Amino acid sequence: MFDTRPRSTPLPDAPGVGYKPQHYTALLEEPGVVSWLEVHAENYMGDGGRPLAQLRHLSERFAISVHGVGLSIGGEAPLDRDHLARLKNLNNWLQPTVFSEHLAWSTHEGAFLNDLLPLPYTQSTLERVCRHIDHLQDTIGRQMMLENPSSYLAFAESTWSEPDFLREVSNRTGCGLLLDVNNVFVSATNLDYDPRAYIDAFPIDKVGEIHLGGHDEDADEHGHVLLIDSHGKPVVDPVWALLDHVLSASGPRPILIEWDNDVPEWPELHAEAHRASQALAKVPA
Repeated sequence: MFDTRPRSTPLPDAPGVGYKPQHYTALLEEPGVVSWLEVHAENYMGDGGRPLAQLRHLSERFAISVHGVGLSIGGEAPLDRDHLARLKNLNNWLQPTVFSEHLAWSTHEGAFLNDLLPLPYTQSTLERVCRHIDHLQDTIGRQMMLENPSSYLAFAESTWSEPDFLREVSNRTGCGLLLDVNNVFVSATNLDYDPRAYIDAFPIDKVGEIHLGGHDEDADEHGHVLLIDSHGKPVVDPVWALLDHVLSASGPRPILIEWDNDVPEWPELHAEAHRASQALAKVPA
């Protein structure tokens, strides 16, 4: 069983942003309310170069969260050994505060699919996901956090609710949870359930990081609203309101602003982080 003792240096209960190289100078000169940064693991698995040098420099000033997007924890096949080796190397030299990944799959028979695909919540899926998380945590020598997905369909064969499934995974493996509030809102809209009821059922005590991001609005073939988790727009007001509901239950938590597409200039991104700081300021310690 993986050692689940608490980390000695958790992320600060403050706003963070997903780091983009065009914001490097601004972050050093005018970080404002931003106390920590998140990077995608797959962007920093190479050897040397300016990206790694800049990340090393930033890590001297900011707590760093590493977020994986390509490990395919829910996939049928064993975790890719080469990917795991590169991930271990990154964690060894960077020593991030947190590493996280998605409850999703993105590989099949050696092919990588450029999407994070959902899973049926069944006993066999539970056993596979737990086996992969144990393997990952043993390899990198640290606890990981698992993120709830954004969903566009539900599986008839699911026998667990998503909050209960995530709670059981955490109980079995000792992993923490990353709560993406925008993903909850997107999934609840697409699958027609109450996002607040989802939050009320979520194992909030296991949450070590919160994500916020923007989404696009589309329609399915029947004309029903379909939300797409795009990370290319500001966070919408209903998601900010859902964050308030989360924080009323959780107390202060680290909050990340994700903006990966059509990335704005620093002042606009910082404005989103400032709004997160205002949400945190309303919450009793």
